[in-house]
Amino acid sequence: MICKNEGVCRFVAESEALAQPDQVVWIDGSEEQLEELRRQAVATGEMIKLNQEKLPNCYYHRTKVNDVARVEGRTFICSREKRNAGATNNWMDPKEAYKLTDDIIRGGMKGRTMYVIPFSMGVVGSPFSKIGIEITDSIYVVLNMAIMTRVGEKVLDALGDSDDFVRGLHAKCDIDEEKRYILQFPEDNTIRSCNSGYGGNVLLGKKCFALRIASYQGWKQGWMAEHMLILGIENPQGETKYIAAAFPSACGKTNLSMMIPAEEYRKKGYKVWTVGDDIAWIRKGKDGRFYAQNPEAGFFGVAPGTNAKSNPNALASTREGTIFTNVVLKDDGTVWWEKLDNNPPKGVCNWKGEPWDPASGEKGAHPNSRFTAPARNCPCISPEWENPEGVPLSAIIFGGRRAKTAPLVYQSRDWQHGVFVGSIMASETTAAASGAVGVVRRDPMAMLPFCGYDMGDYFQHWLDMGKTTDADKLPKIFHVNWFRLDDDGNFIWPGYGENFRVLEWILKRCENKVDAKETPIGYVPFEDDINLTGLDYTISEGHKFGKDDLHDILTIENKYWLEDVANIREFYAKIGETVPKELRNELDAMEERLKK
Repeated sequence: MICKNEGVCRFVAESEALAQPDQVVWIDGSEEQLEELRRQAVATGEMIKLNQEKLPNCYYHRTKVNDVARVEGRTFICSREKRNAGATNNWMDPKEAYKLTDDIIRGGMKGRTMYVIPFSMGVVGSPFSKIGIEITDSIYVVLNMAIMTRVGEKVLDALGDSDDFVRGLHAKCDIDEEKRYILQFPEDNTIRSCNSGYGGNVLLGKKCFALRIASYQGWKQGWMAEHMLILGIENPQGETKYIAAAFPSACGKTNLSMMIPAEEYRKKGYKVWTVGDDIAWIRKGKDGRFYAQNPEAGFFGVAPGTNAKSNPNALASTREGTIFTNVVLKDDGTVWWEKLDNNPPKGVCNWKGEPWDPASGEKGAHPNSRFTAPARNCPCISPEWENPEGVPLSAIIFGGRRAKTAPLVYQSRDWQHGVFVGSIMASETTAAASGAVGVVRRDPMAMLPFCGYDMGDYFQHWLDMGKTTDADKLPKIFHVNWFRLDDDGNFIWPGYGENFRVLEWILKRCENKVDAKETPIGYVPFEDDINLTGLDYTISEGHKFGKDDLHDILTIENKYWLEDVANIREFYAKIGETVPKELRNELDAMEERLKK
């Protein structure tokens, strides 16, 4: 490959001079080159080739034991003014950040190869797409990026002589957690990551670019980068409507993106199509509606808990061309993790490579162990997932995990109120039982760890986006909560494919086919409008889900919400004066309605 872009050539040359690798290899995207890198990684022990009959083109990798997850405490937004990073992000002065990482990375690739990965977030050449260059000394990163993004010469061809690309520099260094930094420079279109080999910190197209940098770009350019799944729902007549949805961690986001509808709906011919499981870039289309595209080409999924019941489509996605990280490696060259099945292997090593006894009570796979799988493998991948124009959104859903507070589903009063609903999103960090609730963690729009600028400005951007188009063309905004508990700590709603019943109501509301009941927090379904036909779910021994249970989880308990108001005020105070007045007014108005 010959570098023709002046900005790219300069970035690569500066990085080479700093890191001082023995050689530089450009990633052209060819299968021949990727296969040679796989061979090299196996030869050095960086990767292990799995059973090619059972898991064709699949590989296994272990990270260092001190490097197994994103490190929010070591992740910084390096804006020129601290105010622009906001009160909820870690901030570092850019000059200090560049010097700090220069000193850490300098000479750090001696004896190693520097790989230059041209990559596109989004379909190459799409109006949505953005281009990046990631420099790394990790074959693991190269091979993961080749799954998660579009890489190679075609990306450089699309970039041409433009200087509009994100500069990403990753160096493994010594995997020293005391010198580990993940730095985003939004105003410079730059990312630096050092002393980590874990995907969430080093696949720079993932959270670093696709959310932190892209959210800032969207703010400045009039679009949105959101931590959202995108799914399509096809009705028996062959019409498909699209929904984007944001959930904090441990709220079933990936499962919803690949859900299989309840049998009642499958028989009628309903289908769910996956467009994306994690990130949505949203733009206003020529017709005034909002369109979303998944900028990724793969799934970076959490393995434990993924099984044939919880998410058969995700499991099927891992059958070929997948990289497994920090799971259990079985003697037959396949993999295992907790809740994959009830047959933990014996006489094998755990994710650390140490002898493991399933009876010991210790986990075999790390709780944050991962699979990196091509999206094209997914049995329910949407025919439109690579549509360069994106897909039109009918609805946006926010969700949380609340034991007693939020109902199963409610709709916002309008766009502004919907932004308020997103801004107060929350989950409880501990299980609730006997009426007690866990610790409430606010995570507005599921973006708190991923927004590349001040959260108050981010809320304002949402409000402003709503002003760019006619109200009747905006997606309707809803909130769901699959996690209401009874007094004994049992989940009242069955979840999984039965969640389709709620999605059906949401789309009916978008099409004005059903009415709803006005409450102090928004519009709640009339109970008869949630279809319970064929629902067979046992909440606890001798107690099957019925109409009374639906009534309970659609009921608004004012006392819980009034307690929540105080918590929301504290959270807004933490963000500071940049919280838009409109949202503070929405909170005041909701409190008044609750008191009445």
